[in-house]
Amino acid sequence: MIRLVIADDHPIVRAGLLALFSLEPGIEVVAEAGTPDEAVAAAERENPDVVLIDLQFGAQAASTGAEATRRIRALDAAPYVLVLTNYDSDADILGAIEAGASGYLLKDAPPHELTAAVRAAAAGESALAPVIASRLLDRMRAPQASLSSREIEVLDLVAAGRSNTEVAADLFVSETTVKSHLAHIFTKLGVASRTAAVSVARQRGILR
Repeated sequence: MIRLVIADDHPIVRAGLLALFSLEPGIEVVAEAGTPDEAVAAAERENPDVVLIDLQFGAQAASTGAEATRRIRALDAAPYVLVLTNYDSDADILGAIEAGASGYLLKDAPPHELTAAVRAAAAGESALAPVIASRLLDRMRAPQASLSSREIEVLDLVAAGRSNTEVAADLFVSETTVKSHLAHIFTKLGVASRTAAVSVARQRGILR
């Protein structure tokens, strides 16, 4: 029996997933969570095989699904984590994969794809939605045009209106390092300003 924890801040989404998995033989939902912290607590308490988690929770949530994924994967006898979200930007995908997620699905995935992904994750296999897998393959084929996860992190903070000094403080690096990252970003995106970099990154799906 695959023990599953469902973590999403929308009660209707959780109810729909609960209904879906209640019809699925060999899968038992052992807990629901409405926040990232609740997801981590449920993973510790229930010893599940898989945690199905969204990336973004309400504004009141203290952390994100990616941060919860990192904490869950750091547990003793850590369960596998499968991301189910609406977001498919490079920043979201890379953040989740680097945090330790075994799979990444979008919420428009058909039910059979979702249940198959949970079974794959429980078996220790990766479960990526086709669009996500092709995005990652594209990055591997054209690494020079792809921003690194740290460059995406810097650009995400710039997009949020942070100054170089603030970005440096947020990431615990020097301001010189931030300027160096921005120089690489400008070169890779073929732009000459922070505003243009953010605009191009959004057009290309690098930033949400």
